[in-house]
This record gives sequence, C-alpha cells and structure tokens, in this order.
Amino acid sequence: MKMLKRMLEERKSQPRKEQSDFFDYVLEELQSKDTILTEAIALDLMFVLLFASFETTSLAITLAIKFLHEHPKALKELTEEHEAIIRRRENPSYGLTWKEYKSMKFTFQFINETARLANIAPLIFRKALKDINFKGYTIPAGWAVMVCPPAVHLNPAKYEDPLQFNPWRWEGIELNGASRNFMAFGGGMRFCIGADFAKVQMAVFLHCFVTKYKCELIKGGDIVRTPGLQFPNGYHIKISGKYD
Repeated sequence: MKMLKRMLEERKSQPRKEQSDFFDYVLEELQSKDTILTEAIALDLMFVLLFASFETTSLAITLAIKFLHEHPKALKELTEEHEAIIRRRENPSYGLTWKEYKSMKFTFQFINETARLANIAPLIFRKALKDINFKGYTIPAGWAVMVCPPAVHLNPAKYEDPLQFNPWRWEGIELNGASRNFMAFGGGMRFCIGADFAKVQMAVFLHCFVTKYKCELIKGGDIVRTPGLQFPNGYHIKISGKYD
C-alpha cells in the first residue's frame, strides 16, 4: 500500500496528457467535481485490482504446473485433449477458438480441482440484512458474516479424500457457477465477475504449456496457507521446448 501511495503521488505531480492505465482514470475521477472517490478508496481499488487480476490466477497457474508435474496421468489426459484440438484444425498454427475452448472437458475438470485445492480467496464476506437464526444462534441484522471456503473444499464429508488432487471427481458434475460445496469464485449475487475470465486464462495457458513445452523441477514447491496459498521457498522449474 505504501508503494501504491507513492506511485499515486508521483502520478499526481507529473500527470500524463493521455490516459494510458488505470492510475490515470483514478486520478481523473479524484479530480472530478462531484466524485465520491477518496484517495483511500482509490488505493484500496488499486490493491484489489492487483489481487483479483494477477495474484489469484498466477498462484492458481503455479499450483496447476505443480499438479501436472506430480500427476503424470493428469498430464497425459490433458495433453491428449489439447493435441486432439490441434489435430482437428484445418491449419495447426491457428489460435484457439471459442468452440475449441468450450470442448475442453477434462481441462475444466482440472481447473475446478486446482481451484478447489488452491482456495485463492480463503475468506468471503457477507452482511446479514436481517436477523438470521442458524443452529441455535442468532446473527443480528447488520453484522458481517465471514465464510471460509476451505472449510468446505477440504471437508471429507463433502469431498472424498479432500487433500488428494483428483480432477476425475468432477466427471458428470456441472462445472460452471457455484454451489454450497464449491465456492472458489464466491457465490450468489456477489459471484466473482472475473470467474470466467480466470478459467479462460488458465485454459489458454494450459493449452500452450502442454502442447509446446515440458518442465523439470529444480527446487521448492512446498505449500503453506497463512491462510492464503503461498510457496515459502518458491517453485523453481526449468522449461524447455517439448520437442527440443
């Protein structure tokens, strides 16, 4: 936050003639006459943007690579699915199409299982609009409610062997949206607006990764949750061309 504040001060002292990034739009809004935006709110928005658009997907993709390295069967099935997509093309060098993306059955299972175990957003906040009675307790209107998705995603009563990476558990299950047992992207009216974008981003990455590259573990890969997912000693891999 200190870094973002310093950057905001620098941009205010040296404004640009043309808008080129989100900072410019924030500054324009801060300077408008009838704005409700304050500098504190603006900095919070910048922080949330960084977290939601980068931190979440980068961690999920890192974990996905780790799972591919540790589960050869999943890597084989994922590779076969994406190589089949390329074989069906009129020209193998063409980029992915929406139709091809929607055909990635096992990829969606892989992404859902990665999201379930990643628990990138370990907490979801909601507000009680009225008094709610729950298991003998009353949650008063106006109180904040903190939902913990990992408590569900890692619950053996909801998922068999919940700590085990098993993308095949999603076979025959609706893979879009959310449910009481799957809240990787929140749920209800406040469902993550970037959920579909995140899935597309991961699918495109996986398509390129398994069809063009191979990787070798160098060091790291340990996971801790504090409560968010972290790699305390990093995850170092060597990437090379698949057919080199």
